[in-house]
Amino acid sequence: MVPCLVRLAAARKSNDTMPRFAANLSMLFTEVDFTERFAMARAAGFVGVEYLFPYAYPKDLLGQMLSDNQLTQVLFNLPPGDWGAGERGIACLPDRVEEFRAGVDQAIDYAGALGCRTVNCLAGLKPATLSEDIAWQTLEDNVTWAAGKLAEQDITLCLEAINSRVDMPGFLLDTSGKVLALIEAVDADNVRLQYDLYHMQIMEGDLVRSMECLLPWIGHIQFADNPGRHEPGTGEINFSNVFAAIDRMGYEGWVGAEYRPTGATGASLGWFSGQG
Repeated sequence: MVPCLVRLAAARKSNDTMPRFAANLSMLFTEVDFTERFAMARAAGFVGVEYLFPYAYPKDLLGQMLSDNQLTQVLFNLPPGDWGAGERGIACLPDRVEEFRAGVDQAIDYAGALGCRTVNCLAGLKPATLSEDIAWQTLEDNVTWAAGKLAEQDITLCLEAINSRVDMPGFLLDTSGKVLALIEAVDADNVRLQYDLYHMQIMEGDLVRSMECLLPWIGHIQFADNPGRHEPGTGEINFSNVFAAIDRMGYEGWVGAEYRPTGATGASLGWFSGQG
């Protein structure tokens, strides 16, 4: 873990407020078709939504869903390669650079249409035959190029650390320290860490202290309980304390509910009082 470079006032915000929560429509409200999930999220009290990828749907349709339901598009990912075939990002693959760059252009097109100011880059799984040094340099070069293109549109580029123990063995960026090293190497003002509580509980733990130290670099937060990646209250994370800490430390971004409900989505929202 990198040294804590800041100490935050514990009472920066009132204790009776909570973070801004966004519903991840790739995981929540899956009882209905994707385009119907926007209305369900709004009815549940969410004012922001995120999801893995928008590219299977026309921009105009997604924009209409956001407008009709008065929702903010908070985040989506750059194209990941062939997700159905198990690819989890192509940013570290030297033979896919042109595809990566085309994907950045596609993401910019969608972000402009949807009013989305933040996109996330999945580093990808490093093939066993690819050296660590080449994978890292490819990732650094791709992120540097993408950051420049996105900065022209005033879009923030997030980099997510994903656990390599349970969900994605071989994922190149699996700790917050690795993401910060990449951010330092790229040295662009619009590059930030996407901090996922579920993944970082598995890889690092000490969530509250870690977020306090990493706050200057955090551009987005996501959560699910561990183990199982289900809703708060199903695992080991004390979400009442974690959410209160996020609020106290003065984080002003969005917090995405990216979990798999154990039953109907509505029954999993006991942690959420609604913000609509």
